[in-house]
Amino acid sequence: MEPISKVAQKELIWTQPNAFKEEYELRGDDVLVGTLKFRSAFGSLAIAETADGCWTFKRVGFFSTRVSVRACDSETDIASFKNSTWSGGGTLELPNGRTYRASTNFWQTKLELISEYDQLVLSYSDIGGFFRRTAMVQIEQYAAQIADLPWMVMLSWYLVVMMQRDSAAAATAAASY
Repeated sequence: MEPISKVAQKELIWTQPNAFKEEYELRGDDVLVGTLKFRSAFGSLAIAETADGCWTFKRVGFFSTRVSVRACDSETDIASFKNSTWSGGGTLELPNGRTYRASTNFWQTKLELISEYDQLVLSYSDIGGFFRRTAMVQIEQYAAQIADLPWMVMLSWYLVVMMQRDSAAAATAAASY
């Protein structure tokens, strides 16, 4: 695997190699950069791995959900993402007080991660896929300097997958009425 800081300026693509597994690969120039694997198709626990490290993401809560970010084999949160259900996206909070804002468009085909100084860190476009999820990722040049960038890239894809899961569940519930 290539470190994320080395491929930050390349065209990065998230793919789901197998439609029947909740496993995703991040690639740049056909080189594997990272993986995100859900423990089960119905649970929210996922493990992200890059050349830079390994992290777990887990959504907790019901009405006011948040996602805990931890290094693998650790019980201590290194960050927390608080979902903003009604406005799309949410806020990523780090223990040192820094925050990042995630925002999405109405159709959830785009997602942006923006610093507390209103600088774009990374963006997703062409989010889609009926049987297999895919998306293009663009990491801004200056963002390669952010120490937390590797897990932030992985977390942002986790958020995209969870948004799509929620949308599918809502559509299924609406169709059953």
